[in-house]
Amino acid sequence: MSLSRFGVKGRFTTNFLVVVFAAGIGCAYLWFSFQSWLMSPLSIPQEGVHYEVETGRSLSHLSQDLAAQKLLTNPRWLNWYARFYNKEKIHPGEYALDYGLTPFTLLEKLNKGDVILHQVTFLEGWNFRQIIAALDEQPELTHLLSNKTDAQRLEILNLPISHPEGWFFPDTYRFTKGTSDVEILTQSYAAMRKLLSEMWEAKAPNLPYASDYEALIMASIVEKETGSASERDQIAGVFIRRLQRGMKLQTDPTVIYGMGELYAGKIGRNDLNRPTLYNTYAIQGLPPTPIAVPGRASLHAALHPDSGKSLYFVAKGDGTSVFSETLVEHQRAVARYQLQRGADYRSTPK
Repeated sequence: MSLSRFGVKGRFTTNFLVVVFAAGIGCAYLWFSFQSWLMSPLSIPQEGVHYEVETGRSLSHLSQDLAAQKLLTNPRWLNWYARFYNKEKIHPGEYALDYGLTPFTLLEKLNKGDVILHQVTFLEGWNFRQIIAALDEQPELTHLLSNKTDAQRLEILNLPISHPEGWFFPDTYRFTKGTSDVEILTQSYAAMRKLLSEMWEAKAPNLPYASDYEALIMASIVEKETGSASERDQIAGVFIRRLQRGMKLQTDPTVIYGMGELYAGKIGRNDLNRPTLYNTYAIQGLPPTPIAVPGRASLHAALHPDSGKSLYFVAKGDGTSVFSETLVEHQRAVARYQLQRGADYRSTPK
């Protein structure tokens, strides 16, 4: 009787151990299969895939969509893993799913919001019209300023300025898909405002500016007049000495800006004699606004000009200029370099 009970009990124990062992083997197999899946590349082609996660979309919806596109197998495993490790929060945006991406690195990318960054560049010397054109050429931006007048743009931007020219710092701005052109310009304005304020505090003494805005105007003229970077300080010095002596600036880029769309590549004597708010051959002092966006170097030159004695300069045709202290010297330089231009004449250095 006791032996029989012992036999039944022994068989039960043996069977139980077999079941436990088999379950352990099954769990181990499942675990190793999961680990292998987690670290194995998704079915992404070598050229990669751009994938956009819309705002409000859950990881569960995303994994099912990737499975439907034959990019991800076992989408539930991704959801279970994310839930267990508290990685279910994903960021909306445009993602580059590269060849070799694994479920593990996919989830890391989504958790970090490692989205594609596009970029737009504003160049030194551009005017506001060119900046708007550069923004309009970016299909990934949300366009709120397109096909608007400058007055309408200023109202939308809601910045403490009355004219847009010169206020947007030339730089490369990175952005995610869906960012608005207003956001880019707000960032650009903040960069220029900060830099101008810092430079104004450290300016040289005895400059003929009533405000930092006048320094910005001067910097824009220096930006457009400079052919060789090494001459910025000298050019700024010429213009500042002319202001201090009550002489007209007489700078062609201001005339061109004042002509607007009438400018066709050349200016003549009639253009120099035609009065506009920007014709510094006709008006005294600075024009009312900047004529372009200046870079850091031109801002520095406008606030730290060369301390020489030159009052005139003329382009030599190789990208550099001849500086003169007297009108007689200047007229000789004009006769030599401007009235007898060669076929290789250019306004910028090689």
